[in-house]
Amino acid sequence: MTTYKLGALYGDGIGPEITQSAVDILKAASQKAGANIEFVTLPMGWVGIQEYGDPIPQYTKDELEKLHGWIMGPHDSAAYPEQHQAGRNPSGELRHYFDLYANVRPAKNMAGIQGVVEDTDLVIFRENTEGFYCDRNMYVGAGEWQITEDVVVSAGVFTRKAVERIAHEAFRMARQRRKKVTIVHKANVIKLGTGLFKNVCLEVARQYPEVQVDDYHIDAMTAHLVRRAKDFDVIVTENMFGDILSDLTGELVGSLGLAPSINTNDRLAMAQAAHGSAPDIAGQNVANPVGIILSTVMLMEWLSARHNDEMLKTAGRLMEQAVFKTMEEGVKTRDLKGTASTTEFTAAIVANIGKL
Repeated sequence: MTTYKLGALYGDGIGPEITQSAVDILKAASQKAGANIEFVTLPMGWVGIQEYGDPIPQYTKDELEKLHGWIMGPHDSAAYPEQHQAGRNPSGELRHYFDLYANVRPAKNMAGIQGVVEDTDLVIFRENTEGFYCDRNMYVGAGEWQITEDVVVSAGVFTRKAVERIAHEAFRMARQRRKKVTIVHKANVIKLGTGLFKNVCLEVARQYPEVQVDDYHIDAMTAHLVRRAKDFDVIVTENMFGDILSDLTGELVGSLGLAPSINTNDRLAMAQAAHGSAPDIAGQNVANPVGIILSTVMLMEWLSARHNDEMLKTAGRLMEQAVFKTMEEGVKTRDLKGTASTTEFTAAIVANIGKL
């Protein structure tokens, strides 16, 4: 039996609380499914600064290289000492360092959770390495230049290679779903940059004739999602647009605190909730861990497909079913109008795994 080694990067703010929840729930699910998983705790965030003088130390990167994947808690990079704010934050650094080019962010209505929209089940594929996120689109440097005290230039980068590979990921997923891809861009104004993104996606689309394709400008897309989110299946877009749209869709189906995501390349995957570190409630045992739990479910699904191991898929399915069952039963954290603490919510999910 294969032993899967997964990293646990607990992070800052509510990170230690919600990451521990995901680890505990995965341990229960993997044990029931018969999957053999070992966790390796690695420093990130304030722990990294205190122990190594770096929020994402080289030691952590070297160890992650040896693993099958990892769970990354949120970080509070805005509060780091000034010398650590000039470079990429821990999340951006790992995406850049490991070339985790696909950020996959689903949004789906959940039983027991009141959303702004109904009957929604979509997935956003966000290109993760370039676009308008100028801190990670350069081989060297931050991609921004201060020309004078009053003038700053920020660079957006679009390459055929990056667009092709995220487009293929989106179309492959669409073939497994409702066979529809929506390309989001701003080619009417940013004609060369997002024009290249749109055109390369349309070129890739020709290799998937069974998939229906349409496209929208980013500004119009926000309105369409609010009005008719249920009509969309798979959305593919550049880095910044994808970040904005996925926050929007997370709130539309219930709460950004429920929103999962996974960052992948062809050999590694990082589970990471879409939300931040919420330092204002850190240590109070009230944080909602659903986003990072469902991100871990996505990690299990990805590992299962990569390693052809149904036990991992079963573990993920047990986690997801137990989360949904727990919320349907009315056990929720206070942000979802419940009364359960983080640990109480986690214990209820573990108990439901045992009943499934």
